[in-house]
This record gives sequence, structure tokens and C-alpha cells, in this order.
Amino acid sequence: MTLDQYRSVADRLLGPWVRAAAKIGLSPDQVSVIAFGVAVAAAAAFAVGEPAFYVAGAVCVLLNGWLDLVDGALARHLEVSSDGGDLLDHVLDRYADIAVIAGFTVGIGAYALGFAAVTGVLMTSYMGTQIQAVGIGREYGGLLGRADRLALMGIVGVVAAAYAAPIVAGLNVVGLLLALFAAVGHLTAVQRFLGAWRDL
Repeated sequence: MTLDQYRSVADRLLGPWVRAAAKIGLSPDQVSVIAFGVAVAAAAAFAVGEPAFYVAGAVCVLLNGWLDLVDGALARHLEVSSDGGDLLDHVLDRYADIAVIAGFTVGIGAYALGFAAVTGVLMTSYMGTQIQAVGIGREYGGLLGRADRLALMGIVGVVAAAYAAPIVAGLNVVGLLLALFAAVGHLTAVQRFLGAWRDL
């Protein structure tokens, strides 16, 4: 399961957004910073843990994911792609991941589970960039890529707004999401590692 294989489809839908960003004079780096700000807003909303805030957080987290595509497309459109921009994008993406998962964690008070979830997510992303660093190429595959995580967080935000009662083992839908990220995040990291090891 990975939505990253549909990047080409998303790229075709980015045109109006890229043209609008270029028209108002935004740089790719500025879009990256705006995307991060939207992620922080999502985290703050999820931390409140109330239905209306869950919906607002869901909208923000999905917008963060979309803007994360816009910055790269804008850089290509303006022909200003750079290593510095790529670095900034990756750093802000990781901080955005941490912020949103922290928001979910605070909202339900499941700190140990949140820690396990964020380490799983960070290891998944780390393996993708480390594989690139050793010259194999950026790895987006695995059980859950960033696009999958963002989509799930958006969906869970909406579901949690309507139904926040415990479902399994005392965990509500947010707790189950964190458990999924904890388990599948580390499995995806291992999957990426093994694939890269074979390639090497």
C-alpha cells in the first residue's frame, strides 16, 4: 500500500496551484515553510482533541501534504531546484511529521504509544534518504510512505470527530492510528533496508 506510486497523477493536478504560487511570487522554500506552518496548525488542533478541532486538523494535514507536492513542482516550474531547497523540504517534512503525531498523542494522552509511532515514522523516512545517500536513489516504497500516512491522518481526524470511543484494547481510532504507525513504520523501515541491501 503506497500512494507515492500515483505521484504522476498528482503532478498533473498541481498546475493551477503552481501557477498561482508563481503568480504571487512565492518561492519553493516559502511554500515549504507555509506547508510546515499548516502542519503545526494541524498538530495544535489534534492536541485539543475535540470534534470540531479534529476536522480542522484533518483539513490542515491534508493541505500540508498537498503543499508538500506544490513546492517541488514549483521549483521545477521555475527551474530553481537546488540541494538547499531539497534539504529544507526534507527537514521541514520530518518536523511536520513529529508535530502532527505529537498533536494526536497529546490529544489522547498516549505518550508511550506516540513515542513508538514517531520513531517508526522517522525511521521510515530516514531509510528513504539514507538509501539515496548511498547512491541507490530515493526510496518511497514500503508498506506506508508519507503520502499514505498523511491520507490516514486526515481520514482519522474526520472519523475521530464523529466517533472517539474506545474500539480495541481501550484505544480509540487515534490510538489505533498511532499503533499502526508504530508497527508498520518500523516494518517499512526494515523493508526498505532489506531492499536496498539486496541492491547493494
